[in-house]
Amino acid sequence: MRLPAAAALALAVLAGPAGAQTSIPAAAGSLPLPVGQAARPLTLAEAESLLVERNLVVIAARRGVDAARANRLVAASLPPPQVVVGNSFAQFNETAQGALKGARFLSPGNNIQTGLQVLVERGNKRTLRTRVAEDQIGAAEAQVLDAVRTSLFALRQAFLGALLARANLEVALGNRQSLDRTEALLRRQLRDGAIPEGDLLRFQASRLQFESDVTTNAQAYAAGVAAVAALLSADPAAFQAGAGTIPALGINPSQPGRLGPPEPGPRGRAEAPPGPASAPTSVRTILSPVAFDVRGRFDAVPDLGIGRDELASAIGSRADVVAAQRQLAAANSNRLLAEAGQSRDVTVSGSWGRSRLSQDLPNSRDQLDAVNSFGIQFSVPIFTQQIVRGNIGVASAQAGQAEAQARAALLQARADFAAGWATYEQARALLNLYTGGALNRAEEAYRSTEQAYLAGGRSLIDVLDALRVLNATRVQANQARYAYLLSLAQLEQATGVSGIAPRL
Repeated sequence: MRLPAAAALALAVLAGPAGAQTSIPAAAGSLPLPVGQAARPLTLAEAESLLVERNLVVIAARRGVDAARANRLVAASLPPPQVVVGNSFAQFNETAQGALKGARFLSPGNNIQTGLQVLVERGNKRTLRTRVAEDQIGAAEAQVLDAVRTSLFALRQAFLGALLARANLEVALGNRQSLDRTEALLRRQLRDGAIPEGDLLRFQASRLQFESDVTTNAQAYAAGVAAVAALLSADPAAFQAGAGTIPALGINPSQPGRLGPPEPGPRGRAEAPPGPASAPTSVRTILSPVAFDVRGRFDAVPDLGIGRDELASAIGSRADVVAAQRQLAAANSNRLLAEAGQSRDVTVSGSWGRSRLSQDLPNSRDQLDAVNSFGIQFSVPIFTQQIVRGNIGVASAQAGQAEAQARAALLQARADFAAGWATYEQARALLNLYTGGALNRAEEAYRSTEQAYLAGGRSLIDVLDALRVLNATRVQANQARYAYLLSLAQLEQATGVSGIAPRL
């Protein structure tokens, strides 16, 4: 009875992990998952386009450009002139003996003074102010590009992480489907008396670790999608319930969201007799609703398409390096503006006054009706040398600080490139190992263990151990793909050269 039972078991196993799982990596990241009706599919290209439009960090950087342009309007303006208007509204006379006589109130028409005050800037200050503002506009524009660069990398990292969890979830669901078929066959054999109950119990105890793969990767996928949604300014918690069923993959809970074992009911034809072997061996898993259903060809292995020297030469054009250089230019312009303070500004004031007050002109033959007076004044600040020297010192120190920051930004960019290139080389080598035959060897090892089990030389536990190795190899192959794709995105972030990141 042993050989027919083993042969039947082999047919079920061969139709499971070895056969069904072999085709999964070819479409990893693109199989439909039960994510709910409100979660529309989202590709990486669509996510990148949405990020440029909706990411809050990028929007905030754009508002910085608007503020810098508005500041240029202020900097390019001439100092506004000031108009002065006044009058004497009351008058009283005082005699030589100290008596007060003739007190009266006066209307503005009888006594008025007007003046115009203009600040004349010297030392080309207006031109230098405008240059500082224009340099700040350039720095703000570069900061927008840098915000796009860093946000794109964060999006790609989160998106690839979600695809990795999705691919691993597909592997785990395929393993569960195969193990469910095998366990159903063992239950049937136990019922028919073909195997002892201990064989089924050992199988059930050995398959539990595969269940944690399902729940762990389902949680990782939901977390990855939530990170993508946050970067796209979408509410990660704004979704409609409705996720949860793929009957072909064993996700079909009787109650939505329930994670417990099934309710007890009448035993079917394939179930084992009551006892420890009849306890459930898989969780009733429902995939948490998510805002998006990320899709992509996770098995894609794009070439870099550009050499190391070309990438190294492009580092100086990285957005944050350019922004630091423009900040340095603005700091140097601001130092020149501070030095222009050595040329003192002149304030010119012109005035006109008309008074119809009585005049004390005892010797005049003509009766006066009003007196018109004109005046001009020039004012120049004094004792400003120490203030100007202090302003120049502050501006010079800020220019030195900006120069150090620009050099640090360039060195950091080169360090990022060096680290990114090393990561790329190692990830490429590891991926070549898996695509060059490591995964095939694990599958062949699993098949050979099955054949040995058919011949009676191996036990069912040996077959499960081989499945564990195959499962670990597939998961590690997915991790190698993720590391390689992420290294391409990291190289684009490190160099600022567009088109390097993978297109899935």
